[in-house]
Amino acid sequence: MAETTPVGDYGWSFRAGSLEVRLARTAPEVEAAQSLRYDIFYGEMSAKPSFEMAARKRDFDVYDAVADHLLVIDHERGPGADGVVGTYRLIRREAAGRIGSFYSAGEYDIATLLRYPGEILELGRSCVHADFRTGQTMQLLWRGIAAYVFQYDIELMFGCASIPGVTPEAVSLPLSYLYHYHLAPPALRPKALIERYVPMNRLRVDDIDRRAALAALPPLIKGYLRLGGLVGDGAVVDHQFNTTDVCVVVKTDLVTEKYYRHYEKRERRPVLAYQRL
Repeated sequence: MAETTPVGDYGWSFRAGSLEVRLARTAPEVEAAQSLRYDIFYGEMSAKPSFEMAARKRDFDVYDAVADHLLVIDHERGPGADGVVGTYRLIRREAAGRIGSFYSAGEYDIATLLRYPGEILELGRSCVHADFRTGQTMQLLWRGIAAYVFQYDIELMFGCASIPGVTPEAVSLPLSYLYHYHLAPPALRPKALIERYVPMNRLRVDDIDRRAALAALPPLIKGYLRLGGLVGDGAVVDHQFNTTDVCVVVKTDLVTEKYYRHYEKRERRPVLAYQRL
């Protein structure tokens, strides 16, 4: 069971054993997240870094400066930047407005999401160190996301999620499954930019082995589906990252209610000790 610790202006923190999840507070912590992203995306997954990224051994772009960076920190490695073993990048509407767009707009027409009247949140750059890819780590990351959603009254989450490989024919089964069983309604449906559009409706619905299709999906996408996630129209081949991307949309009223009940109870419960991190 993770322990919740109120942390002043930073809002919240969760601990489970040596692991803690919270938002990055310092530039070195953000740089540690970027280094982890580099190791996984460009080391393990053979993405193609820019010259500057390769020189710095960090994955970075203009969106990092306006994003909040959710971290999993292993305190046995260190209390701050030295202990970063997991990360998620979170971009709210106000933050994206400061630089003119969301990251996903480079692959998808997200006009339907921008018209959504409530607060929206883009999720991206998720990764976990190989030694910490456990259910406990992922649960902590999702507890952190749920806390962030609660803190900022987020109603809709979205982002590009990746299937390994750049040959759509090789992933026809999972793409077709997502299209036939999890396509977002028109009012919430992003569409791949016309010049990058790859059809997802590659197999007839009667030809889809649903069990095999689910087995072919990466754990992250399956996690979104368990939260009621839906997908946009069209996939996008990302040659830099050696992936085929889909745009996932999740309404937060479908996120597990236990998180909200947990936070609401804490607000009514006397707090015995505060730790400002």
